[in-house]
Amino acid sequence: MASLQQQLGPIDIYLFDQLSRGNITPGMRILDAGCGSGRNLVYLLREGYNVSGVDENPEAIEQTRALAASLAPTLPAENFRVEPIERMSLPDASFDVVLCSAVLHFSRDDDHFHAMLQNLWRVLKPGGLFFCRLASTIGMSHRHLAGHRYLAPDGVERFCVDEPFLMQLTEKLNGQLVDPIKTTVIQNQRCMTTWVLEKRSTKRP
Repeated sequence: MASLQQQLGPIDIYLFDQLSRGNITPGMRILDAGCGSGRNLVYLLREGYNVSGVDENPEAIEQTRALAASLAPTLPAENFRVEPIERMSLPDASFDVVLCSAVLHFSRDDDHFHAMLQNLWRVLKPGGLFFCRLASTIGMSHRHLAGHRYLAPDGVERFCVDEPFLMQLTEKLNGQLVDPIKTTVIQNQRCMTTWVLEKRSTKRP
């Protein structure tokens, strides 16, 4: 029997929470945007989910294709593309679930952040699930630099969000929180916030 680590891989614990609660189920079409080497895809590939991924790093996509070939050999290699999130060429409303874990805080500025977010939202079907983890200032003081860029206590500069900003974005996107906003504070280093939305099927009046 495969160990739990072999079954799940190095999956984000908050993504595993969505799986364990039945918010992500077999038959859903899933996009991992900024998939890297596929660390969040091991379980999904092993269990036969219809998975796609994009990343601007060609080496990362090669690693993800190799992972998919070993765990889900019938999945087309073309499902994994070398593309930046803000310029994804995927069709509108083509995924039931869009994952974006530890990516958006690499935004260069507000324009870059919004370009990525709008493209992620564009490819998500109405009624679909958007799962995002990104750096925030919730729960720990950061040094403000400019706009939404902050220097965290770990000495790394990131694009950081806060609760009012995320709630404003939720409203603007016509989304609905699936869970309350949750933040993990890593002692004396940084804060990582989990933001999970459902894309509303109809516009609110």
